[in-house]
Amino acid sequence: MYSRLVSLALAWVLAIPALAAELPDFAALVERHGPAIVEISTRRATSGNLFDEFEDLFRRQIPDARQPGEPLQPPPAVGSGFIISADGYVITNNHVVDGAEEIRVHLNDRRMFEATVVGLDEPSDLALLKLEAEALPFVAFGDSDAVRIGDWVLAIGSPFGLEFSASAGIVSAKGRTVPRRSSYNYMSFIQTDVAINQGNSGGPLFNLEGQVIGINSRILSSTGGSNGVSFAIPSNVAVNVMEQLRDNGSVARGLLGVQMREVDHETAQRFGLARPLGALVDRVQPASPAERAGLRNGDIITRFNGHEIEYYTELPFFVGQYRPGASTRVTVLRDGEERRFQITLGSSPTNASARSITPFSPEPRLRSPNSLGFRVAELSSETRQVAGISGVRVAQMAPGPGSESGLQLNDVITRLNGDAVDTVADFARIAESLPPRGRIPLEILRQGENRNLAIDLP
Repeated sequence: MYSRLVSLALAWVLAIPALAAELPDFAALVERHGPAIVEISTRRATSGNLFDEFEDLFRRQIPDARQPGEPLQPPPAVGSGFIISADGYVITNNHVVDGAEEIRVHLNDRRMFEATVVGLDEPSDLALLKLEAEALPFVAFGDSDAVRIGDWVLAIGSPFGLEFSASAGIVSAKGRTVPRRSSYNYMSFIQTDVAINQGNSGGPLFNLEGQVIGINSRILSSTGGSNGVSFAIPSNVAVNVMEQLRDNGSVARGLLGVQMREVDHETAQRFGLARPLGALVDRVQPASPAERAGLRNGDIITRFNGHEIEYYTELPFFVGQYRPGASTRVTVLRDGEERRFQITLGSSPTNASARSITPFSPEPRLRSPNSLGFRVAELSSETRQVAGISGVRVAQMAPGPGSESGLQLNDVITRLNGDAVDTVADFARIAESLPPRGRIPLEILRQGENRNLAIDLP
């Protein structure tokens, strides 16, 4: 028995060099592509915006050596990014640079450039920047659809400001939908177990060929640090967004015009399906492309333009990859039969959102003595017509009564304190007349559903 154990141990020791030879050479990958990775630092002003009201709180909680009346200077926020062309185009996350007055891009050879914003896209959480430089190192995109669960991947970024740090892992899953503050969910993430932390946002996720197959964007964590569950935006999505931002400064997405929900086991049995699949149409929006093409409530969408719909959360992602006016093929199950429709997509409400907010442009403050902690913007006429809704859209939020009530970016406010809201002027008039304190009822529309919230004024 002893000799057998010795033989097994010896065999294992002899096998170690062979196993090591099969491990990926991450060092070579970092050396080759590290020069194209950047650290991004930003500053957001406190003067003249909604965050002014919190300065006194910061001053009380964080004593410093500033003179009375000297404005609070927030510390620079740090994120990551990567260069995608020799003439200085840089990709990062929208949340890294949104609202910044100053963006500095630091290369790993210690050069620093001031960056300008080419375009921002909140639904995908991507931003395209431009540096005034030439002959820069850059990286290439790979095919995120070809990524397999279990593939090795490498991330490079600046976690906690520790610039140009590398971490490796594997792809844990694909097609993940993660709840987020936006009302529009057009993302299907790549999940990995790579150690991603604050500061990694916007950095690249490489495959072993040195191609960028994802942009690190989010984590799930019980502590705020890495728990081995991180999410990256697929490169194929990033390429589509990047091209539109570069060419137009904004991203246009198609609209199908349905409200939907999951097909569970009970629903599958009721419709005679062997297993749950597809997206169950709860409501076809009036005057939408779906209604004009003939879709009905109760249809189950199983394919969209050649894409199989396994889960209902996949449908918005696939629709969002096509532009308004695109002709698409939709397959549904109705009364036990498969039916096919040709649908010309409309324009998503996010398209109006992107056009209505210009980076760094000052917006008027809410003049109400009670700061609600958010700003609103008009809905486009197209959104009102296609979606059949009226109200104003939540365009910007800060900590305050609004966020504490559960209000989210891109919620549509239809009534404030019992009064109907149709325009920004309506909202401003009602907000000015709010009482100094108390509970203010708020009616909103979120992803086609009416909801009632209450804002507590201190």
